[in-house]
Amino acid sequence: MIELLKKLCLAKGVSGREESVCSLIKEEIAPFADSVVIDANNNVIASIGDTSAHNIMLDAHLDEIGYIVTYINENGFLKVAPCGGMDYRVANDSRFKVLTDSGEITAVVCCLPPHLADGGEDKAPSSDAIYLDTGLPAERVRELVSVGDVVAYDVSPISLLNDRFTCSSTDNRACCALLIRIAELIKASPVKSGVTLAFTSQEETYGKGASTAAFSVEPDEAVAVDVSFASQRGVAEYESGKLGGGGMICISPVLSRKMSYRLISLAKEKDIPFQLEVTGSLTGTNADKISIVKSGIPTAVVSVPQRNMHTGAEIVSLDDIENTARLIYEYIKAAC
Repeated sequence: MIELLKKLCLAKGVSGREESVCSLIKEEIAPFADSVVIDANNNVIASIGDTSAHNIMLDAHLDEIGYIVTYINENGFLKVAPCGGMDYRVANDSRFKVLTDSGEITAVVCCLPPHLADGGEDKAPSSDAIYLDTGLPAERVRELVSVGDVVAYDVSPISLLNDRFTCSSTDNRACCALLIRIAELIKASPVKSGVTLAFTSQEETYGKGASTAAFSVEPDEAVAVDVSFASQRGVAEYESGKLGGGGMICISPVLSRKMSYRLISLAKEKDIPFQLEVTGSLTGTNADKISIVKSGIPTAVVSVPQRNMHTGAEIVSLDDIENTARLIYEYIKAAC
């Protein structure tokens, strides 16, 4: 799992430019699937078993947050705009990769030294204030970088103590790895229901991938898997889950109450750690899009707790990934 996570997190895939991570996921899921395709929207769709009778779609978005180049100034600095919910508080001096047609170029966010600050700058920069420095002269920058190129975090994945894992794109590569783990479990012990694994694009910007994938697959039911907030300093317990406490089963008006409570029942029956996440409105996941496709698709959400969301130091628990995979596998097994 650690090696798979490292590979997935190192493959760049900012919303709208997911080709690299699409190719990797197709390669990783192929040994466990009957068919795998990459569709027109950069969704990787893998089918397992007979999906004509009863088809359960599992969704995990494969894109990550980043920036897009909007302007190159006279000195060769790159002005950027966010692709997804970038956290400007951690932007200063962060390292990124500019993904150009000719390859990747390392860049850092320009940052005013504290010696030159008068105190008024000691706050999160606005999006208008963020420029990237590649170290290259302006004319060379213009040769290599184009307006519209995307920018991804340049962070090395690291294993932490206590089965923790940190990188910039565990949202949502942790759940891509989770879906691959479910496929592995099905391969080892087949289920009666057909399963479609949908690794979907552009969740961080619009959710187009999940909408079009669900429309194409037209499953009988769906489970969306994403990350959610883990408890940490400054986050109230009632607004978060516990890292290492198991998958967070969501209860929401937009979700299938029957599916959610079936997941809870199975977790108790199989002694699989789980937590509850309750929201009075939308879930903030692909489930919001999937559940209203065509005439409606019964949908559930199980999330992996994550600290430091939308930063270069996101943290997840390997135990949570494994236990969530086991829970969803048991749900699939009991479906028919």
